[in-house]
Formats: sequence, C-alpha cells, structure tokens
Amino acid sequence: MVESAVSEFMDDPNSKSMHRITPIPLDSETFAAFGDVLEATGKHRIAINEGTTVRFHDLAKIDVEKDGGKPIVNIFRGTPYPFPLTIRMMEKHPFGSQLFMPLEPFEYLVAVAEAKQKVEVEDVVIFACSPKQGVNFRPGAWHHPLLVLSDQQDFLVIDRDGEGINLIEQELVVPIVIDL
Repeated sequence: MVESAVSEFMDDPNSKSMHRITPIPLDSETFAAFGDVLEATGKHRIAINEGTTVRFHDLAKIDVEKDGGKPIVNIFRGTPYPFPLTIRMMEKHPFGSQLFMPLEPFEYLVAVAEAKQKVEVEDVVIFACSPKQGVNFRPGAWHHPLLVLSDQQDFLVIDRDGEGINLIEQELVVPIVIDL
C-alpha cells in the first residue's frame, strides 16, 4: 500500500471525523498499483520522421475492449472544487481504463485507490502532478473526478464507449481534506 506524505484523522468543529492527506509527487513506480504515468521521458524513445521527431513509445496500457467496448477520445474541461479541497466520493470504471493527459500548463492532483469492491478512506493516495504528466487508471481503480487547481484546465481523455454500466460511484464514510 502506498501512503501519502501525511495521512491522519482529525475532528472538525462540528464533531464529524475528517481525514487529512498531503499529496506526494507523482512518479511511475509509486503509481504502478493504480495504472500508468505518461511523460516524455524513459527508455522507449524512437527517432522518427527523418530524425525530426522523438516518439515516446507505448506509454500506457489502454484496456477498453471488455464486453465489446471501443476506445473514444474526448476533451474534458475541469474547474476547481471549493477550498478547503475536500473529497467526499470516489468512482471507478470496471470495464475500461481511463487516460488523462493535461493540455494546459497547470499542476493538478490525482486521488486514487487500488481496485477492490469498496474504497476505504485509508486506501486513498493523493498525487501532485506536473503539467507534463498524464495518468492512465487501470480498469476498476478507484479515483476522484478531475482535481484541477487552476481556474479551468483541459485534458485529453481516452476512455471506453460501449454497453454496460462502466461507472460506479461511492460516497466516503469520512471526508478527506487535502492539505496543499
């Protein structure tokens, strides 16, 4: 299990328990349990187009074909949640992976937990992502919807289209406050 830099329970003024997490930097090794990190680094570089272009090859495992699914390409436009940044729910897509690559030069956050039947607050890890990093969630990995920090941020998204219910949402028993 990956742990965020700070993960602790606290009580708010209304006597309702809350969980606090400080984001950790995103890297492929730490994120491996949840999916892939996309960035223009690594060993899979291929010179193409008469040497004028470098292809960063095979960065993510796109997995959307279960039960006849097909890949679709979208642009999602995210806006920030109010501060203090509080997570109250998570979601997962059991039939396909979901890839997010930022199109704007802004940092953002990713809240994620391993694929299992239900997500517990203690399972959630929050990553701080640079604008040059994308993520690809494995099928069934729990994650929070876009957590942008700027006024507005666009992401290229490769997702699954097809039959079946490919979105499961779960409210958290205890909210998580993200310490920035």
